[in-house]
Amino acid sequence: MNTNETNEISGQPPAPLRLATLFLRLAVIGIVIAGIAALFLYAGGWFTPHALSPAVMINTFEKVNGEHPGFRRNHAKGVCISGYFESNGGGAALSKAVVFLPGRVPIIGRFALAVGQPYAADAAHLVRSMALLFKLADGEEWRTGMNNIPVFPVNSAEGFYDLLLASAPNPVTGKPDPAKMSAFLAGHPESAKAIQLIRSSRVSAGFADSSYNSLDAFRFINAKGAVLPVRWSMVTVQPVQPFNPIMPRDSDTNQLFDALIADIHSHVLQWHLIITIGQPGDPTADATLPWPSNRQRVDVGTLTVEHIESEDTSPARDINFDPLVLPNGMAGSDDPLLSARSAAYAESFTRREGEHKSPSAVSTAETGK
Repeated sequence: MNTNETNEISGQPPAPLRLATLFLRLAVIGIVIAGIAALFLYAGGWFTPHALSPAVMINTFEKVNGEHPGFRRNHAKGVCISGYFESNGGGAALSKAVVFLPGRVPIIGRFALAVGQPYAADAAHLVRSMALLFKLADGEEWRTGMNNIPVFPVNSAEGFYDLLLASAPNPVTGKPDPAKMSAFLAGHPESAKAIQLIRSSRVSAGFADSSYNSLDAFRFINAKGAVLPVRWSMVTVQPVQPFNPIMPRDSDTNQLFDALIADIHSHVLQWHLIITIGQPGDPTADATLPWPSNRQRVDVGTLTVEHIESEDTSPARDINFDPLVLPNGMAGSDDPLLSARSAAYAESFTRREGEHKSPSAVSTAETGK
């Protein structure tokens, strides 16, 4: 019996055909792998080196603020917190997210200053931030980053990039070039209006008596499938005190953080989570525009901060507070800043996680940990 007869009886294809099939399969696998690699290279900006990719954005932060390995490229100076959020059930009609069911969920988070220099001196005029991760009972997470300003100064990633370059300090004076900032404002009238509103808003004395706003719009989906445009705020329970405009600017001062540490060591701090419900026509794609002051506001619960800890020991140091990590019942809006923030945060996170961790300016000795 010859070889062909054997193959016919056994049902096996001739050897040359089996080899051809094998080579075809390997070629297909190679094409798939190459395609995946190309997608990663495209996302990283390798094919468009002059496009405003996440890598270009983070490179610009490093150029403007200097390189500080192991730290966030923005909001670099911070301190970590933990506590809980207690829902009063008032948000359950707005969203089916379990965080709004009556009850308590643990939180971990971080207070920071909106600077890319981890050892910069505290200054009362700097934007303050509150970032939180809600650990939900069903295993989901809600991550949010909020600032103590009423609107965001730009409405696009390109606008933020331009503002970053315009506000870069002059190497000689150490201050931004007024001509560059004037040119930026002339080219971005929406930012000129937003910055004017930010400068005219009331500034409190410190972290504890500040209220923090989502700035970007989001969407809530309730159990019936109804969709609502929303923004949210953490409104301070602590009495609001006026800020001191002549704080010391010594290179090692941590006045704002020291005051926060003292407050938490003496008593818990609290904020009410207020959901503002947008109406048709309210801008959801432009964070420079405020919503009308008469919009419905719903108090859905209370945030309680019990503990404070240096980044040197807290797990919050290694959390990426991506604004698009949302539980079922919450979603992003059409605001382009959300995807831009998410991508830039991921780039910053990837870089700093692979770097040596230097000590925080707010040490364990200061926080009492």
